[in-house]
Amino acid sequence: MVKKIFTKIEPLWLLALLAFPIILWLLPADFFDSGQSVCPSRVFFGVECFGCGSTRAIMHLHHFEIEDALYYNSGVFLIYPLLVLIWYVWVKASYGKVKTRFQTAQKED
Repeated sequence: MVKKIFTKIEPLWLLALLAFPIILWLLPADFFDSGQSVCPSRVFFGVECFGCGSTRAIMHLHHFEIEDALYYNSGVFLIYPLLVLIWYVWVKASYGKVKTRFQTAQKED
């Protein structure tokens, strides 16, 4: 039962994964620059952690604004490639499942 639900959702998951970087490119680079911080360390204790500014830095690096990305968090040059790698692994796995399901459906017809 659960497997059937996931196999029906998988094409939507793949579509969402492929749309995510495009949506980030369509948003302006400074989209996350203003507003309240969501970092628990900063909200509850008033202390910046090593991850503070990562969202803004990733967004600026995604728009190839390297100086701004470095300003917000220099760790972005390690984090961003890892996120891209994770995204690629997820897309590849999801595509494989969708492709297998499609081929199985064609054989049944």
